[in-house]
Amino acid sequence: MPNPDARAIVVLGLGNMLMADDGVGLAALARLADEWFIPPDVDLVDGGTWGMNLLPIIESTDRLLVLDAIDHGREPGTLLALRDGEVPRFLATKLSPHQVDLREVLALAQLRGTLPRELVALGLQPALVEMSTALSPVVEARLGALVESAARTLAGWGVDCFPLSGALHA
Repeated sequence: MPNPDARAIVVLGLGNMLMADDGVGLAALARLADEWFIPPDVDLVDGGTWGMNLLPIIESTDRLLVLDAIDHGREPGTLLALRDGEVPRFLATKLSPHQVDLREVLALAQLRGTLPRELVALGLQPALVEMSTALSPVVEARLGALVESAARTLAGWGVDCFPLSGALHA
């Protein structure tokens, strides 16, 4: 059942900036906000490691674009895109009972019938996930490609977004 109060589009950056490449989703969100014109009706949300606190945001949007590190066992820095049913939604075994990630939040939204109409997850294959406040060089070098992919996804949804001067990266 559609939510009449749904925000049209949310861009959700996820990750932990203290764990090297795990922070790539937040770095991409920051670069998108700083270097691209994004209309004010598109919500840019720093989801960090909020876990289940993300549920109201996810349930209240029509289209959700997630930016995050995506580990698919590929070459570090590989740009990955998952759409709708490709984005994992299941309750997984965790290392800690306090650990909740996007999969659990999406699983609950699916059980409640409140998943966004469209869901896209974009990310880079991490090279390094350990205590560090810096992205690995290979992921840092591909950050611009991730941001541009996010902008293309938004444009495909009819969002009038464009780079501010000098924002395009190789």
